[in-house]
Amino acid sequence: MSNRTQVLLWGAQRISAMVLGLCVAVHLVTMIYAVRSGLSAAEILGRTQGSVGWFAFYTVFVAAVAIHAPIGLRTVLSEMLNWRGRGLDILTGVFGLSLAMWGMRAVFAVFSGGGA
Repeated sequence: MSNRTQVLLWGAQRISAMVLGLCVAVHLVTMIYAVRSGLSAAEILGRTQGSVGWFAFYTVFVAAVAIHAPIGLRTVLSEMLNWRGRGLDILTGVFGLSLAMWGMRAVFAVFSGGGA
């Protein structure tokens, strides 16, 4: 892997970590507030259903996870198993795409009110 690619992956890992930190904080604060206000899961879903703002927020959240996790997994597998090359890149790429697909499936289910 080229030095340029390594730098880009390092940057993507750090930026996605910052986005994730913010998203996790907003998610937790919102959930704690909702639960302490006595809202049930059905009421929370009723309020998020059709909300473009929450759809955008959770889409960013999913994108950050789909970027961050595969890069970290790639590094761990590379270091622990001394695995390098195209196979590792393909595996972690498929993992990232799977996370994005499953995450967006959940986001669309909440937004539309349908089951995941």
